Amino acid sequence: MTYDVAVVGMGVVGLAHAYAAARSGARVVVIDREPMALGASIRNFGFITVSGQARGEMWSAAMRSRDIWEAMAPEAGIPIVQRGLSLLAHRVEAERVLEAFLATEMGAECELLSEREYRSRFTGFDPTPFRTALLSPHELRVEPRTALPALARWLHERWKVTFRTVTACLSASPGGVETSSGPIEASTVFLCPGGDLSGLFPETLARRAVTRCKLQMLRLRPNGMRLPTPVMADLSLARYEGYAALEASKDLLARLKLERREALEAGVHLIVVQSEDGSIVVGDSHVYTDAPDPFQSLEYDRLILEAFSDSFESAPGEAIERWTGVYPWSPQGPWFSEEVASGVHMTIVTCGAGMSTAFALAETVVSSALQTTPGPLA
Repeated sequence: MTYDVAVVGMGVVGLAHAYAAARSGARVVVIDREPMALGASIRNFGFITVSGQARGEMWSAAMRSRDIWEAMAPEAGIPIVQRGLSLLAHRVEAERVLEAFLATEMGAECELLSEREYRSRFTGFDPTPFRTALLSPHELRVEPRTALPALARWLHERWKVTFRTVTACLSASPGGVETSSGPIEASTVFLCPGGDLSGLFPETLARRAVTRCKLQMLRLRPNGMRLPTPVMADLSLARYEGYAALEASKDLLARLKLERREALEAGVHLIVVQSEDGSIVVGDSHVYTDAPDPFQSLEYDRLILEAFSDSFESAPGEAIERWTGVYPWSPQGPWFSEEVASGVHMTIVTCGAGMSTAFALAETVVSSALQTTPGPLA
């Protein structure tokens, strides 16, 4: 069968391209070597993060992606398990960063609460003493392990997207792709390889300086704590560019280098989210390398749990799961899309923000490539 669009990769970036193309009226096939999404798209917090994304295009893309998730999730049977974000500032320097952030356009609809105001509004967990808290209404969280398969099913059932799984893409050229199951004809091809950097168009990846980032995360047994929102803290202000690029962040980074140098060197910052069963997912660390090893570092786990204890009075529950993830990263920018051959487009999110930005970025890429405007979301 001939398709209008072939998408290679069924992580969140690939599925976002399939969704945008299907909304444009295209006949779409998605090709992946695995039977389901198994990479970075399911090994994350499922956190559609807006506040903290890089100012400008990335922040706007996160806002648009958040709106797409909001409209799409109930239609696809994907529960929104948490909403919003609490960013706790424990240091005076962190408080100043939050004040500076709130004064930008990115702070729209966010609140800055004193510790007393925050504690009077939210109960169910006991944070360690802090100075102020940024409360953002924008964020959503889904369970990535179930959300990605549900999204694929919905694309097949509602949008008639064809899935060719356990099928490797061997080459892509004008007019389609050659796969391990034979050729597939398509007028336009979108390559969304995620962390698989050993396959197609290696010269493009080399020119874009794409390498990999390995992260570690843990799931903790429920300990009775109920989080009102996902929680972040001071280390995240030094990591997320929407905060870190502000002038006020320089003093915070200088202090963190004195007090939390090990964490900074391991790329550890704090995100804490809660699943419907009460378990807590906490992370994460970041190591940049061309060849990430498969081994989990207990030292990095210690640093992650140390960051947890900086912000929570409750002792962390027993770790019941530990895992690593690998995503593509580049020093040149947070994402790119390039026409690598006539009608063949490669799109990679190179900053670990695929869940937060992929749907908006895919709209832009697909609209430009197909010279169409995607239709309604539902």
